[in-house]
Amino acid sequence: MTKAYIVTDLSYGDAGKGTTVDYLARQASTVVVRHNGGPQAAHNVVTADGHHHTFAQFGSGSFVPGTRTHLSRFMLINPINMFLEADHLIKLGMTDIWERTSVERAAMIITPWHQAANRLREKARGGGRHGSCAQGVGEAMASSIERPDLTIRARDIDDGLIAKLQAIRLYLLHLLQVEVGPVDESDEDWRMLADSTLAYTLEDIYLRWASLVSVVDGSYLLTLADTCDQLVFEGAQGVLLDEWYGFHPYTTWSTTTSANALQLLDEIGFTGQRTRLGILRAYTTRHGPGPFVTEDSTLDEKLPELHNGTGQWQGAFRYGHLDLVAHQYAIAANGGIDELVVTGLDRSNEWQYCREYNPPDTPDGDRYFDMSSGRVGSIRVGTLGDLDYQARLTELLSLCQPYYHSPSVVNDSQLLQVIEQHLGAPISLISYGPTAMDKRALVAS
Repeated sequence: MTKAYIVTDLSYGDAGKGTTVDYLARQASTVVVRHNGGPQAAHNVVTADGHHHTFAQFGSGSFVPGTRTHLSRFMLINPINMFLEADHLIKLGMTDIWERTSVERAAMIITPWHQAANRLREKARGGGRHGSCAQGVGEAMASSIERPDLTIRARDIDDGLIAKLQAIRLYLLHLLQVEVGPVDESDEDWRMLADSTLAYTLEDIYLRWASLVSVVDGSYLLTLADTCDQLVFEGAQGVLLDEWYGFHPYTTWSTTTSANALQLLDEIGFTGQRTRLGILRAYTTRHGPGPFVTEDSTLDEKLPELHNGTGQWQGAFRYGHLDLVAHQYAIAANGGIDELVVTGLDRSNEWQYCREYNPPDTPDGDRYFDMSSGRVGSIRVGTLGDLDYQARLTELLSLCQPYYHSPSVVNDSQLLQVIEQHLGAPISLISYGPTAMDKRALVAS
């Protein structure tokens, strides 16, 4: 019977989802299902023979021959970016990558105009930037809520796209004028929004894209489940960036928990084993602005990144000690985790961890934290949809300080024990490097 693994990042992203999916795909015949996010994903996979690819819209198991990618309706797609990604994969030998890809008919399309509007908003924020990936995901999501008639989905790609494309462009142009105000008309993003001729190029690109992938109904996932040993649901970003449970406003317009994957499984009546895998590093990182209680700039040089760094839009790649309070909150927001995956154990032989914060001096702290010990022992999960709660939580977290118990520096074996005990789930996989060969299974799933 087919199994289902749901790979969920318990941090701010970058915990190792891609390399974990690659490892799983090498264990059995696999369909990788993308169930949130879009082209802003950056899942780095390195093979034993030295190939490297940053997966964004294709599943991170694609290096494994026969592994398929299914983009669900919860995925936002940029066909232009997908062509660029496919070109690199084809150069690496995956010449059948398009034949191995299916897209649910209801999946949303991101246009270059959504990207341009996204970047213009971020520029207008000045020093208060949110750390956007500048891929237009939030802009496309917001537009789909306000103007669903101006949303292009995979099923809509046919010869009659020009009028709809022009309407999207004019809507975003007007929206930016109203909500952002005067814009430098020499700005390249503004010029893109003003360019009406781009619609004809986009129509050609989208028609070609739709001819290469298999555009399918939602029920097709059941057909795929019958063709493989395991469905691997590959999440994008991390629970601490979730649209509802992340630390607002430094969040994404996407459900980063396991919820979408579980919904897709329920819809096809999946009766096989479901395993929610929670991914975290042996230390904590954050890409871009927002609260980060255990941040320690002295780790920057000790833990250099090969594939992450300061970006024009996201901002700096930041390092901190293992934050068990934040990871515990992510598990609670996710509704639980069945097994844990710990990556990055090759980066050091000494580890420091935090399982309590020194609380902020504020009268409303008890609403947001369990402080029965006198310190912040855990973060309380708010009500779904209450962004005022999340915004205040963000303010309070920015005032918290880590409390490190003595002794708090341990070796990796002791660290794994601490993680299991504090997070209440068994560790089933650990990683000492970027490739599948660097992984070690600890318990059978």
